[in-house]
Amino acid sequence: MRNLLIKEMRLSASVLSFIFVVFGVMFLIPGYPILCGTFFSCLGIFQSFQNAREANDLVFSALLPVSKQDVARGKVLFACIIELSTLALMAIVTAVRMTVLADAPVYRGNALMNANPFALGVALLLFGLFNLIFIAGFFKTSYKFAKPFVTYIIVTFLVIGIAEALHHIPSLEALNAFGFSHLPLQLGLLSAGVVCYIALTGLALKSSAASFEETDL
Repeated sequence: MRNLLIKEMRLSASVLSFIFVVFGVMFLIPGYPILCGTFFSCLGIFQSFQNAREANDLVFSALLPVSKQDVARGKVLFACIIELSTLALMAIVTAVRMTVLADAPVYRGNALMNANPFALGVALLLFGLFNLIFIAGFFKTSYKFAKPFVTYIIVTFLVIGIAEALHHIPSLEALNAFGFSHLPLQLGLLSAGVVCYIALTGLALKSSAASFEETDL
């Protein structure tokens, strides 16, 4: 698996997959739906899958002395590396906003979602949905990716819209907490996001491996 990951990083991956990790910094932008950073990170991963398809990377990989299931797992794990790298950058920015910039007027007057552990939890949910909807959907044919990606776009912006709207509902203001306010609730929501990411990615991993094993290339 280590060699497959190296192959993914050095040969199969689009450079955009690595560049778009920087969109995690969008958590620093006031007056902007910060969760869109997850979409751009996933867009970079999508570019890698597109490049791999056009270069017949899956056929090449299937000819290597490894199982087809491991080939699919390598693709999923590569996506996880990019996603978690983006999340790490988001977490750093969130820590800055929760400490140094906690009382900055530009953020206090922001009507959109604040960068806090709840936002990180939703980002993990979105990454998990990408793995299940797009990656597992792609491996159903190992060729067609337009339909699963369009489906992911619809789902992700629906989730972003709901997440942005929740803190405007009376009694749910704590979801948009600043600094370390409502920290136990915030950490609980982040933990829920971690569980969702692990569960959704686990399903994607299992589904992708099983589908690719049965695919006639």
